[in-house]
Amino acid sequence: MRLSDLQSKDIVNVVDGRNIGNIIDAKIDDKSGSIISLVVESKGKFMSFSKNEDMEIRWQNIERIGEDVILVRIN
Repeated sequence: MRLSDLQSKDIVNVVDGRNIGNIIDAKIDDKSGSIISLVVESKGKFMSFSKNEDMEIRWQNIERIGEDVILVRIN
């Protein structure tokens, strides 16, 4: 799977059912090459122009990656 495949999927928090946003980047471990976290642009970012709204979702918080959606658990 490629990052571009992940970017086309909706990210939904299983805790509250909220659509979180879109993947804009990924953080990769320099030594192992594994994904540490996904960087998500929040839904309201377009209107606010603030970089502080980007969110990191740690790889261990991802519950499932489906055809159309990525389910995450964020409290």
